[in-house]
Amino acid sequence: MRTHLSALLLCALLASPYVAADTLTFGIVPQQSAKKLARLWTPISNYLSEKVGVKILFSTANDIPTFEKRVLAGEYDIAYMNPYHYTLFHQTPGYEAIAKQQDRKIKGIIVVAKDSSITSLDQLQGETLAFPSPAAFAASVLPQAKMAKDGIDVTPKYVSSHDSVYLTVSKGLFPAGGGVIRTFNNTAPDVRDNLRVLWSTPGYTPHAIAVHPRIDMELRHKIQQALINMSSDPEGQALLKTIHFKALEVAEDHDWDDVRALNIKLLEHLL
Repeated sequence: MRTHLSALLLCALLASPYVAADTLTFGIVPQQSAKKLARLWTPISNYLSEKVGVKILFSTANDIPTFEKRVLAGEYDIAYMNPYHYTLFHQTPGYEAIAKQQDRKIKGIIVVAKDSSITSLDQLQGETLAFPSPAAFAASVLPQAKMAKDGIDVTPKYVSSHDSVYLTVSKGLFPAGGGVIRTFNNTAPDVRDNLRVLWSTPGYTPHAIAVHPRIDMELRHKIQQALINMSSDPEGQALLKTIHFKALEVAEDHDWDDVRALNIKLLEHLL
């Protein structure tokens, strides 16, 4: 009986999705493929591990809705999330912003094929457009709100990531799609070179790097300082360049009040 119980306990431990207490998970919103995100963010996680003195593991999800569920469940100790996600998940389970891109605003864009005859948003009337996910703040929410306000009726097709939007539009599967400047610049050159930006949104406070409330203040400060100091360290600078960041700065919760002012209710049901 004791042997049987020990075996069951071992199986339970092996099956557990949680990592050891001395290891932190850094969840990255899947704007791009998991493979690309792992290539870009695993070296950053390793760098932060060395600076903080705690093992920090890269993590993501197959799609944005799955990422949202994991953030809501508090599965990530640290998370890089879009501005709307932050305003939502600051409420529950209580993620607290510690850093954001320095002197940058996030802008959503609508892209079309380079040789497309489309020159204005109103030419998209009645079309089916590609978007990453319903709650992708700048890539989906803002462009759709703009078109709805202007009486331009489009049908959204959600294709799971920004890269998927760019690829499908470049291949002519959709006449246009939504993204953001940073991921557009970071997508494969052979795809990007076949696209052009049709329209862009006003700028808003960018993505947050936030920590779960279970992270104590001392560790939170160490993580924050390691992030902020990246831009003054050659190795850190090189890593930031791979994700098209120049520098990170200290963030406060009120920085996202511009996003709160939009009164987006899209994911309120999750709370």
